[in-house]
Amino acid sequence: MRSDFETYRAYSRQFIGILKKYSPVVEQASIDEAYADITPLWEAYSGPLSGKEYAIETAARIRAEIRETLGFTVNVGISSNKLLAKMASDFSKPDKTHTLYPDEIEEKMWPLPVDELYGCGAKTAEKLRTLGLLTIGDAAAQPVEMLKMSFGTKAAEYIHRSANGIGSDVVSDIRGDAKSYSNEITTASDITAANYAEEMPPLLKKLSEKVAGRMQKDNVFAFTIGVMAKTSEFRRHSMQLKLEDSVNDGAVLFRQASALMEKLCFGDSGLLLPEGSGLRLVGVSAQDMDDGSYRQMNLADLLRAADSRASEPAKIPCTGPAVNPGPASGGESAADSGPEPGLTPVKKPADSADSEKSARLREMSRIINARYGENTIRKGLSES
Repeated sequence: MRSDFETYRAYSRQFIGILKKYSPVVEQASIDEAYADITPLWEAYSGPLSGKEYAIETAARIRAEIRETLGFTVNVGISSNKLLAKMASDFSKPDKTHTLYPDEIEEKMWPLPVDELYGCGAKTAEKLRTLGLLTIGDAAAQPVEMLKMSFGTKAAEYIHRSANGIGSDVVSDIRGDAKSYSNEITTASDITAANYAEEMPPLLKKLSEKVAGRMQKDNVFAFTIGVMAKTSEFRRHSMQLKLEDSVNDGAVLFRQASALMEKLCFGDSGLLLPEGSGLRLVGVSAQDMDDGSYRQMNLADLLRAADSRASEPAKIPCTGPAVNPGPASGGESAADSGPEPGLTPVKKPADSADSEKSARLREMSRIINARYGENTIRKGLSES
């Protein structure tokens, strides 16, 4: 089935709207996931239910309203922090409520395979298994200093903390600046080595332009460009490139994404090298954002800007009667006739190439002076 993100977003807004009826603070995590803090409602509650009973009752009401109003089901995870609530929401589905409080971690979470730990990617899980850490409980019991030897400080601390159920309990509806931008698309049919040249470029171009458009709307630039592909076996693969200068231009994103995707598909152990392999989903991403304040000055950008301005039609003030572009009366062509009354003929420069070069240089100087201050570029003095 073709994707329909307009419909997805419409239902997502209604989904979040229902959650806001049950919680004063809802933090949307994705198009179909959110955290809802019901602590204030529980503190104001004076009925017979305990705190855990109240939470389960609230979850049942949320599930029922979403099912009856929107026509789809949701799972609800309940805990004292976001990590454990998220883990609980991914337990058996559909349309169920699960709890995962700190005193339930040993029973419910530690026996799970290590790759089910939230935030633990496929490569991290594979590396943990090579160390003999097969379950979340194994990772939780491993000394953090030992993990640091294999994963580095930041990743090791996250693995150790999350495996022991330690996470943030702050739910906030204040959205920060986007840390990355990405767009994905499911292909109408699998992309293979045979149809890659025809099918892949239009998709990457469309995705790159969408990502660039969102970045330009937010006036941000990215240092890292990435591509992602999902194989027909539903395995996700990605590749990234760090740029020397941040960008938000669709053409640049498309060029870099094309090179990355070709390497991902046809480089060493390329995804499309085995005969019969195919891709069912592709994506383009941009991250490591900045506001462009410290972008390296680029001569090519200045040339393009100068060319763009130079190509704009000149606005020449005109007085007197309108000029008739058609043939002059009496069979005389417009080219043969003299200038119309009231108009001053424009003389074409003798050397148009030199004139064009001078115009571009003047425009480049103007752009640089406007950006970095007057007299940044000054005309030199020739020796007499």
